[in-house]
Amino acid sequence: MRKITAGLFMSLDGVVADPQDWHFPYFDDAMGAAVDAQLGSADTLLLGRVTYDSFAGAWPDREAEGGPDAVFAKKLGDARKLVVTHQDPDFTWRNSERLDGELTEAAAALKREPGGDIAISGSVSVVRRLLAAGLLDELHLLVHPIVVGKGERMFAEDATIPLRLLSSEAFGTGVLHLVYTSDDAAPSGSYDAAKAHLTQES
Repeated sequence: MRKITAGLFMSLDGVVADPQDWHFPYFDDAMGAAVDAQLGSADTLLLGRVTYDSFAGAWPDREAEGGPDAVFAKKLGDARKLVVTHQDPDFTWRNSERLDGELTEAAAALKREPGGDIAISGSVSVVRRLLAAGLLDELHLLVHPIVVGKGERMFAEDATIPLRLLSSEAFGTGVLHLVYTSDDAAPSGSYDAAKAHLTQES
């Protein structure tokens, strides 16, 4: 079965909105490799409409310009791009189409199709819905050592979502690359159980 992964740039206070305003100073070779491994290696991209429009407005030109990011831009262009939208836009970026049907049902069907990984970038509302439905296999959070203070956060204030850490890596810039998956066997307990782990030394 195919795997769905999601990658997001996130500030220390959980903000994922407008990363172009705060994350570029932390982008280095390590982060580039992490983004390429999660996003650039997928043969299918699943994107919300806002993220898609942002990508479509930038990456085709970057590919055509032939700069240092042209190779990555070509990978995105060559991938099949499925856009979550209620509209029927006229897509100009190659290999782009609207995702048909209800999101979770369509995503579940995609996972059963042959092919490689399905990657999401940004698209917070899409990530939340797939995470809640148990369809997201990996959540890649690139946590930046900066407090942004405003903007949409990754998780809603009333969300309780047990996650299991699959891997973690600290980059030289102070960015943490944390990879999570859903945790169907999340621990439970109370203070009475937890206090047994407090130091007994006075």
